[in-house]
Amino acid sequence: MSMTLHMVDVFGMDAISGNPLAVVTGAGDLATDAMLRLTRWFNLSETAFLLPPQHPDADYRVRIFTLDREMPFAGHPTLGTCHVWLECGGVPKHASGIVQECGAGLVGIRREADRLCFAAPPLLRAGAPSADELIEAQRFLGIDARDIVDAAWVDNGPGWLGIRLASADRVLSLKPARHWPRRIDIGVIGPHAAGGDTAFEVRAFFSDHLGAIVEDPVTGSLNASLAQWLFAAGVATADYRAAQGTCLGRKGRVHASRDSAGRIWIGGRTRTHATGRLHDLVDGRGQISAASPMSSPPSTGH
Repeated sequence: MSMTLHMVDVFGMDAISGNPLAVVTGAGDLATDAMLRLTRWFNLSETAFLLPPQHPDADYRVRIFTLDREMPFAGHPTLGTCHVWLECGGVPKHASGIVQECGAGLVGIRREADRLCFAAPPLLRAGAPSADELIEAQRFLGIDARDIVDAAWVDNGPGWLGIRLASADRVLSLKPARHWPRRIDIGVIGPHAAGGDTAFEVRAFFSDHLGAIVEDPVTGSLNASLAQWLFAAGVATADYRAAQGTCLGRKGRVHASRDSAGRIWIGGRTRTHATGRLHDLVDGRGQISAASPMSSPPSTGH
């Protein structure tokens, strides 16, 4: 099996300023647990495996893994995988756009100016959180109830709870907990002053497989569900651009738009910064080989 690794920056305004993604091609025979093991070795928020489609309407299929699980859908892997598929010579079956197959079903993607855009998938969970869920979010974020303008489940796969604050500055000032006793996925949004480069500031926090809290640099799935929420509530009335990753030294920019049919599209720039072969990894059963470099004793470095 010959596998190639593509390192893609997604949603960055400039080079290496967005969310990095590992996209692996040629992994059609790789077993699920081997995909997860490889994802953990890369140690990025997500790794995507580009595969031939199974659905007749799809152009390609992607399997998306975080450090602890396979995801039915995620935004920056969607755009990053599509970018790699196009770079590898992919030609869409349909004149209307590209169709991705993933765990959440079929996702439409289109090219627009200097970016790729995906159609926001339907929410799996919506509505207001319970009183206990809201109290937990307040404790996690270190804020009071009076700081929250609105809150809603905005889950399109990863499990996001959306929290809206009064300003971008309040979002940027958050100092959430560093560990949490159970899985938590919280997205926070607040408006910038009118007339600026971006309309909203977004931050995304989730717990990893060890319970440590990770802040995601730029999050397509969250921005998609936040845009659905904002447009439905009348908070957003026109297309807008959101900033994310500011507190991490990134310059993520996410474009949210609504077409004439009311469909939400989420877009951003994509760039491949490195490509190379993966060597000596897989045995005949699709598993990571016991003789591969990955089976060596763990490094003492960080």
